[in-house]
Amino acid sequence: MATAGRKANGAAGQVRYTYRLRVSSCARKALLAEWGRCRWVWNECVARSKKAHLRGEKCGPARLDRMLTAARAATPWLADGASVPQQQTVRDFGTSRAKALKDIRNRLPVSQRAGMPRHKKKHEARPTLNYTRRGFRLQDGRLRLAGGVVLSVVWSRQLPAAPSSVRVFRDGVGDWYASFVVPAQPEPLPDANAVLGVDWGVREIATTTSDGHDLPHAGYGRKAQARLTRYDRMMARRKPKRGQATSKGYREAQKWRSKTCRKIARQRQDRARKWAKKVVRDHDVIAVEDFRPKFLTRTSMARKAADAAIGATRNALLEMGRKHGREVRLVHPAYTTMDCGRCGARTKHALPLSQRTYTCTACGAVSPRDKNSARVMLVRAGLDPAGVDGTRPPGALLQEAA
Repeated sequence: MATAGRKANGAAGQVRYTYRLRVSSCARKALLAEWGRCRWVWNECVARSKKAHLRGEKCGPARLDRMLTAARAATPWLADGASVPQQQTVRDFGTSRAKALKDIRNRLPVSQRAGMPRHKKKHEARPTLNYTRRGFRLQDGRLRLAGGVVLSVVWSRQLPAAPSSVRVFRDGVGDWYASFVVPAQPEPLPDANAVLGVDWGVREIATTTSDGHDLPHAGYGRKAQARLTRYDRMMARRKPKRGQATSKGYREAQKWRSKTCRKIARQRQDRARKWAKKVVRDHDVIAVEDFRPKFLTRTSMARKAADAAIGATRNALLEMGRKHGREVRLVHPAYTTMDCGRCGARTKHALPLSQRTYTCTACGAVSPRDKNSARVMLVRAGLDPAGVDGTRPPGALLQEAA
């Protein structure tokens, strides 16, 4: 099956386009050999970084580059591979280590810190190769990598521009993909003259100020739970003892489980993108709750919250807003369930989850709890509309921008 994805790549105005690869046995052997060399480079960087830390020395990118140059000169096996992915491995290690040190200096909680780079084990780490512009080229619809590796790409859509880099990787099922980085191409939409407030939840993934744009819970994970439980039991029965290699049956059950999880993830992603495209097409400005669902993993709603994929839906909305030039305003979630969306009064006590109707004691407004929270998003974002569906007078957005 041909697949293609589009993912934002930071704030540099770049996006990723991912395509399925058809890999021959010779190409697969060459890719795994190249991955073995890059894995060795990564593990050597980890070892040298630890030694330098114990000695109180610095282990910067220049020192690691000299290490790679000396290693390629002394090791024919390493020199047989392309230098581009090995150099990118050193760069990726430096970036990962710098991020971890920055989090330590900023004294972030341990749960929020990026971990220090660790050794990559042969049978656990997934092959990932990064190539810059001088390490690959596209010719006759094929991807030609440095080192003579030729891969057939399933072009489910055309690249909008020449890619600056490519990442070749293998997923948990065993399929290979190529992820190209290209400059973002803005696709402006006509003015819709409407605004929208979005509140996240677990009963409904997204509740908005417009009834036609609510996103109900699909429950893809719940529907596939029986199959996942069956594969978990198969893996538990076939789990090898400590120190023994995994059996063929264990790897097959693990592959079946990975396929099911991948299908669920694609269903969630497809639904989130379609909903985000509809919301962005029909509204000029969107007020979104800046909700971080990580804390829900420690509650009794953990499974349902994970199945709702709130984070993925939120990211899809932000990405779609950037792509089409729509403004997405993030609103702090504090007290959004306690404030009244009409008069702004705040209740004295937090509402329990069982209470699904919000009643304001100040103005007497009665509305569904999540609908009230969605309207609070509009008020806090400065988009309090006059109509129920968020419609605004013509030219109102232009006057605010001026």
